[in-house]
Amino acid sequence: MGDDELSEIRRKRMEQLQRQATEQQAMQEDLERQKRAESEMQLALMQILEPEARERLNTIKLTKPEFARAVEQQLVMLAQSGRIRQKITDEQLKALLMQVAPPKKEFRITRK
Repeated sequence: MGDDELSEIRRKRMEQLQRQATEQQAMQEDLERQKRAESEMQLALMQILEPEARERLNTIKLTKPEFARAVEQQLVMLAQSGRIRQKITDEQLKALLMQVAPPKKEFRITRK
């Protein structure tokens, strides 16, 4: 192995390490951006929802996280557009969830 080959291997390895560092930094920035957006959404929800409604939404998040996320985003958008003027109560949240929830399929079993 000559000096040229060795320096070429070192150069390639250095480029690979730099690429990995850049990718890791980009992933870290994305993660920080997501955390910041999540904390902003939670702060907005604290201002929009009464404690009982927030508790209900957190319970829904445990069973249907994607549905709860969609409802959270919708509530924040409504608040940002000025369509929500007061805190949402638990009853109002229930009504909203009934409107937004996909219809349940009904099964009927007949025995003969």
